[in-house]
Amino acid sequence: MSLIPWVTQALEVLAAIAVAPLFVGWIVQCRAWLQNKSAPSIWLPYRAIHKLFHKEAVLAERASPLFRFAPYVVFGSMVCTAAIIPSMGTRLPFSSAADAIALVGLLATARVFLSLAAMDVGTAFGSLGARREMMVGFLAEPALLMVIFVASMISSSTALPAISDALVTQPFALYPSLAFTAVAFVLVLLAENARIPVDNPATHLELTMIHEAMLLEYSARHLALMEWAAALKLFNYACIGFALFVPWGVATEQAETPLALLPALPILALKLAVAGAGLAVVETVSAKLRVFRAPEFLATAFLLAVLGLLVNLLLRA
Repeated sequence: MSLIPWVTQALEVLAAIAVAPLFVGWIVQCRAWLQNKSAPSIWLPYRAIHKLFHKEAVLAERASPLFRFAPYVVFGSMVCTAAIIPSMGTRLPFSSAADAIALVGLLATARVFLSLAAMDVGTAFGSLGARREMMVGFLAEPALLMVIFVASMISSSTALPAISDALVTQPFALYPSLAFTAVAFVLVLLAENARIPVDNPATHLELTMIHEAMLLEYSARHLALMEWAAALKLFNYACIGFALFVPWGVATEQAETPLALLPALPILALKLAVAGAGLAVVETVSAKLRVFRAPEFLATAFLLAVLGLLVNLLLRA
């Protein structure tokens, strides 16, 4: 039995865990440059996580075991999600156990535990953020599934490694359906990761915040795991986009050898650098939407994904 798939699997998971905070730091730095501000260190997320792990946890008096257990479930769900996304190679042993639909289920599991933990203590902010988070998830998940279905119709598979492998190995072609779904995916990425225009990760205003409202009662290692999981979620969404729309550079099933894996990591780094800069541009030129406009934003994403599906069905393109 070849060890290369397991090496690829381990390398992808370790890279996701290690690089996710750096990806967030790069986005923050790019956004500061675009806004003509003094940019913080790109290593700041690592320092914040390290600092939180060395603090003593303070728990609310009415916190149940669910509140303590939720950060580990959320972080573990994000790690499992990273294990089935082909960021550097398509020969992943875990891909046979979970396809893209299961991937959406893992993301939903993290959302449910995060929301339940936010409501567990009974604070107003936590319940407010949990309700908003579930509203965004309720609208974003169908759009994400529709995006994946369009790519699966082209590759005849719902497994992300198989989709990437099919898109890489077949002759280069322009798919209008993928163009529509790519725009829809960007809108879903912004909403699911609490980015502008749906949410602002840099604010704590009670009238606008969604994700930050659910973390106000956490501290120390629990907060570190939640922040790390949020960075992993953004990293995973970026890698899902790479797998569906720009899969070139990954080691395919036919050519996956130790030498083929060597260029995969720098190519992934280049993709992340471009994606992070692009995300910073989008956040800089966009204005924060009112919370009640978020359904319209995500409805647009769903309609674009459906349009891509119709184009694929009618034109086979």
